[in-house]
Amino acid sequence: MKLKSLFTFVLLLIAATAFSQEEKIVKAIFDEALTDTTAYHNLRLLCKNHKGRITGTPEANKAVDFVAELMQQMNFDRVEKQPVTVPRWVRGEAEKAFIEAVGVKTEVPVSALGMSIGTGEEGLQASVVEVQNFKELETLGIKNIAGKIVFFNRPMDPTLINTFAAYGGAGDQRSQGAVQAARFGAVGVVVRSLTTASDNFPHTGVMRYNDTIPKIPAVAISTKGADLLSKTLKNNSETQFSFRTTCYQLPDSVSYNVIGEIKGSDFPEQIITVGGHLDAWETGEGAHDDGAGIMQSIEVLRIIRELGIRPKRTIRALAFMDEEVAQTGGKEYARQAELKNENHYFALEADRGAYMPKGFGISAPDDRLEKMLALQKYFEPYGIDDFVKGGGGVDIGPLGKFGTPLSSFIPEMQRYFDVHHSGYDTFEQVHLREFQLGSAAMASFIYLIDKGDL
Repeated sequence: MKLKSLFTFVLLLIAATAFSQEEKIVKAIFDEALTDTTAYHNLRLLCKNHKGRITGTPEANKAVDFVAELMQQMNFDRVEKQPVTVPRWVRGEAEKAFIEAVGVKTEVPVSALGMSIGTGEEGLQASVVEVQNFKELETLGIKNIAGKIVFFNRPMDPTLINTFAAYGGAGDQRSQGAVQAARFGAVGVVVRSLTTASDNFPHTGVMRYNDTIPKIPAVAISTKGADLLSKTLKNNSETQFSFRTTCYQLPDSVSYNVIGEIKGSDFPEQIITVGGHLDAWETGEGAHDDGAGIMQSIEVLRIIRELGIRPKRTIRALAFMDEEVAQTGGKEYARQAELKNENHYFALEADRGAYMPKGFGISAPDDRLEKMLALQKYFEPYGIDDFVKGGGGVDIGPLGKFGTPLSSFIPEMQRYFDVHHSGYDTFEQVHLREFQLGSAAMASFIYLIDKGDL
């Protein structure tokens, strides 16, 4: 063999050996995640023992203590509860709503939208006007809307394969519907639940007011309830709708982000963050949204510690507080990072449920982006190959101002909005193996990002 050929062969052998080692570590990570149920067990404890953990509640702060204690028990190098000032909205008594037409009164499931005012003890009853969008409000005008309840009945677009795009396309009626309807004298708002499912679970979510426009109460109605209301209106334009909510707002209070970290061996000043949000709407257990993301993020550190992997950079697991209402947790984390002059090397957010992992979305400068997208090859043996440009999340988003590459964990999305923000989001809806595969994918991704100097 010629000297040049021998030299080339040796280089290829070294490269193949190095690649093989990374494959072996990824395989070890998947093996550990798929044979250890610690994270799944902890998710069950969070869901069953810490329901109702919407921001600012005692339940949320008990969940903070629970997660901090978990991290302590796993012997992370540092565990911190980072104070965050959060809004405090109270749902109050169970909501009641009825469709009334031709002497028949039919109860339908509704849920007050987060940050909505209540109707008062007597409730609210009025005629209903159904619309699909804000343009229809403009067309109808004050003469057709004043004194009535506006019923926004635009569904998520079922033809969109990307259900998050469908969610975004219908979301304005939930977040801004009350303000837009109040401009024309409406006294209340009913919004079709943002889900592709046909069921009797109302799906809540946050809404916003404008202080220059009168505040009116707003509720989400289940999709079956919405269909019934629409059908009844078509048969009888004099249909009345009534609902009673007792929600109200208290002064802001203090809660916490929970931070657990493993110190890096070579570049401890460079920080990799992986996290989700701990707060959850109190109508369910917050399993897919986003208890699973929290436990998968903690599992990343547990697996690294269990396998004896020595990360070059400091890796943090974050349980952010207040993603659902005002996103103060992510903003405070970035504010503290700036005050401490921290170097945030990479951030990954898991807040899309715990279904079958598909891949990762990544936002980064072009030179780093291509290297990160190329990591797809390590995941193909596990059926995980959806590595795409564009990623991040609400909680890690504020880190973007530092130039930090941002990534989002992408699970299968077709079922997520069946449970999202509803009473159906319970521990029982999280499939063990899908959950474990997601943990393995996240841990492998973080390992490769840290090892590869990307």
